Amino acid sequence: MKDSKKIINIEDDRVVKVFLDDEEQPFGEFRPPVEIVLDTTKIPDGEHELKIVAKTSGMVEGVKKIPFTVKNGPEISVIGLKPNQTINTQTPVIINAYGSETTDRFIVKGSEDPKPIPAWVWALVIVFIAFGVFYLIMYWTPDFYESFF
Repeated sequence: MKDSKKIINIEDDRVVKVFLDDEEQPFGEFRPPVEIVLDTTKIPDGEHELKIVAKTSGMVEGVKKIPFTVKNGPEISVIGLKPNQTINTQTPVIINAYGSETTDRFIVKGSEDPKPIPAWVWALVIVFIAFGVFYLIMYWTPDFYESFF
């Protein structure tokens, strides 16, 4: 009698379902391994959750949830008002919004936030000028001045 090996044909029933937020129907159902491209231009800005449900061929289910944030809209910058800040009287607020549009022209106005120069830069400039004045007072004497003629 020959030694024969049995070839068992097990059907691959593995499946991966991908859900967005709390939707009942998956937006994709695939056989693993799979590579998908998540197009966030069709998802509104804000907090979202990608839920991946995978089933093995033995129908054992595993779930993985991945929270993420979509930010397709323009960047909004506010100067003069911080979150949860208590204010009184009149408060000037500068609001700027700029995005990453792919156009051929560049809009200079509004592409940067008008922020004041930090205090440490002013302190550094004052120290540099003070050192220059000190150096001139201490070493600007006729003894150190020699004419080339």
